[in-house]
Amino acid sequence: MSIGEVLEILRAEFPDVTVSKIRFLEGEGLIEPQRSPSGYRKFSHADVERLRYILTAQRDRYLPLRVIKDHLDTGRPDGAAGARPRAVGAEAAPAEVRLSRAELLEAAGLAEETLAQLEDYGLVTPVARWYDAEALTVARVSGVLAGFGLYPRHLRVLKAAAEREAGLVEQAVAPLQRRRAPGAAARAEEAARELSGLLRELHAALVRGGLKGVLGR
Repeated sequence: MSIGEVLEILRAEFPDVTVSKIRFLEGEGLIEPQRSPSGYRKFSHADVERLRYILTAQRDRYLPLRVIKDHLDTGRPDGAAGARPRAVGAEAAPAEVRLSRAELLEAAGLAEETLAQLEDYGLVTPVARWYDAEALTVARVSGVLAGFGLYPRHLRVLKAAAEREAGLVEQAVAPLQRRRAPGAAARAEEAARELSGLLRELHAALVRGGLKGVLGR
């Protein structure tokens, strides 16, 4: 398959994937497509499944690329080439991420100055000098947004919106958390995950609707 055909396959599940992203993953050594005599990339079905695993591990498990590469290179059960990790909310929880400041900067490809700004605006907060999966995601995405001229000072509104959404979820699951019946805590956790997913879906739809006027569609 060509890189365009691979994009067509993956975009149904990963709308944000781009040619540049695939080339970046190749440059980092996570995929190695064959080349035609004229130099064009040629992807196999195994390459597509490997890409699907990488993108899922980043999105659902917040794993740094170096960890994903280690899983793929060593063929560990939770990261064998072609295998797909279970999504958050399924049987397994996301892998724990615990990064030092230097490791976070490297994994996110972020400048020290940008991380300092994220911390100043309360977007990233270390716990006992360690950074978790959420901090890694915020740092990584913020670095990409900076390329579009959106800096930490612009992202404060997103933090406020996220806190309000978290409050809605907390309010909705509070009755379940107060129950003492067996399995109540698990049901509350499941409900919280479902509500969180629904709110993300609603938020994305509202943003897309708002952009229709901006883009003249």
